[in-house]
Amino acid sequence: MKSIHNTAIVGKNVTIGDNVEIGPYCVIDDGVKIGNNNTIYPSVHITGNTEVGEGNNFFSFCSIGSIPQDLKYKGENSRLIIGNHNIFREHSTANPGTEGDNMETIIGNSSLFMAGVHIAHDCIIGDHVIMANQATLGGHVHIDDNAVLGGISAVHQFCKIGKMAMVGGLSAVENDVIPYGLALGNRAKLIGINIIGLKRASYSKGTIREYANTIDQVFKGKTISSEINNISNSSNVLIRELLIFLNKDSSRGLCKYEK
Repeated sequence: MKSIHNTAIVGKNVTIGDNVEIGPYCVIDDGVKIGNNNTIYPSVHITGNTEVGEGNNFFSFCSIGSIPQDLKYKGENSRLIIGNHNIFREHSTANPGTEGDNMETIIGNSSLFMAGVHIAHDCIIGDHVIMANQATLGGHVHIDDNAVLGGISAVHQFCKIGKMAMVGGLSAVENDVIPYGLALGNRAKLIGINIIGLKRASYSKGTIREYANTIDQVFKGKTISSEINNISNSSNVLIRELLIFLNKDSSRGLCKYEK
């Protein structure tokens, strides 16, 4: 069963799954694929080579799949891939990829994108991410699982935000934020770790304390590379995640640590 309002405009070559609701004045263009159990509220536009998984909610005035805001984009048939059980609140936007990367923007599962969020071309977003009102991503940004971006924050293109990191509201991020890090400010600085998030995720006090001490050690040592060698054999799961993150290629460098 599908429920498509008679004022909605749906292209002939749109694939629509079961139990999909499309509200008044929506426009769904040719080529879009929509999975089962999606709810598309009034006045939503979904276009381009966009694939939507199952159980998502798109609130009014979202613009999903429109061409990238990148002057290098020349009409290549890139994609926007959206997973399952995400919430896109009013006026959220998401753009497909470009030839300047892997031709794909990928959004995972079970994330909340509050009003006015912008997800630019070639971004990759994990699962259970929260982006608060008006949070904005430049192109090619990677956000790992369970990260939180505060309201009216902005992330520079090519930055990476680690797992369960938290970026404070009104922050401007121009460097990579380590996993479980807490970053804040205009030209955001790392000011500690996301202790509350780690406690809620049921990590032990000892595990959290060891990770916090390791962050002090890594950033206050002679060089980050030498300190990486000193922690390379750690069995702490948080430190192991940090090592994976630090060994990834980075074009932006790490947020400076100010404690």
